[in-house]
Amino acid sequence: MPSPTPAAPVSPPSSPPTTSWRERLTPRVTRVLATANLVCQIGIILTGGVVRLTGSGLGCSTWPQCEPGEFSPVLHPEATYHPFVEFGNRTLTGVLLVVALLLAAAVWNAPALRTRSRSLRLLALTPLLGVLAQALIGGITVLLHLHPGVVGFHFLVSAVLVWASTVLVVRLREGDDAPEPVLIPSGTSGRWLRAVPAVFAVLTLAVVVLGILTTGSGPHSGDDEVGYRFALDPVVLAKAHAWTVWLFVAALVATLVVVTRAVAGGRTDNAAPDPGSALDTARARALRQWWVLLAVTLLQGAIGYAQYFTGLPVPLVALHLLGSALLVSATTFAVLALRVRS
Repeated sequence: MPSPTPAAPVSPPSSPPTTSWRERLTPRVTRVLATANLVCQIGIILTGGVVRLTGSGLGCSTWPQCEPGEFSPVLHPEATYHPFVEFGNRTLTGVLLVVALLLAAAVWNAPALRTRSRSLRLLALTPLLGVLAQALIGGITVLLHLHPGVVGFHFLVSAVLVWASTVLVVRLREGDDAPEPVLIPSGTSGRWLRAVPAVFAVLTLAVVVLGILTTGSGPHSGDDEVGYRFALDPVVLAKAHAWTVWLFVAALVATLVVVTRAVAGGRTDNAAPDPGSALDTARARALRQWWVLLAVTLLQGAIGYAQYFTGLPVPLVALHLLGSALLVSATTFAVLALRVRS
């Protein structure tokens, strides 16, 4: 009787290949981190505004500690809410620092981004370096007892970080080729579109700076003991701020008219518009971004007038501060939508 054939040895199941943390940094993960950073940069302006509006700028008497020998507020029967408001803003700064650090690590280590331009990778360091600088400026603000110049500069740096974070979100969605305009109208319309980036850079800066001076001259300058920080007439500044906003609106409406007509006109090479093409998709996106900017601007203007004629209630002022950050971001998205990188 033949002996049975021995069974073939069974090999153990192979374990799935492991992936490193760098390989998990897909472009999608990086874009999510960039969006989270932008949201946090806008949110820190709101929480910083709450610190100012509640007069909690000196809730923590020193920096980096809250009180000498204590990094957090000390709870005692005489304690007010001011130290906790200020400490909460400092805590959110720590969260923003972690997000900015993760974003920088992702952009510099993601395999899909290693071939991207050096300018993009350096841009990814801006939020991280900016948060570190803001922590230092915030400390100087406390040590100088809310000096109005330092407080205003603190907000201005936050606005710049919102702009840089918005640019980074856009750059991660596109390639590194030279930017090409998505709309090429001729004549006056073409000259206007070429001037749009410079025009809105100047107008946005003017709106933000005049807003800083107006707030620093009014009752919500950040200190309960001093009704103002800048010895300037808040009424005159508020009117100058409003006129600058109206110039911004006029430029915005002019741009929206040009963009709408250019999109409706289709291609410049006499080819029929193709809604599915990348160029026509970019044109539709540009038009949508400018409509969004118009909506944000009108809402921000309505809040500004409402707070002025109702005696500057704290909730409306806080919404106006949030709107200023949204306006900077929406303006950046709209201007960058006028060009595309392959």
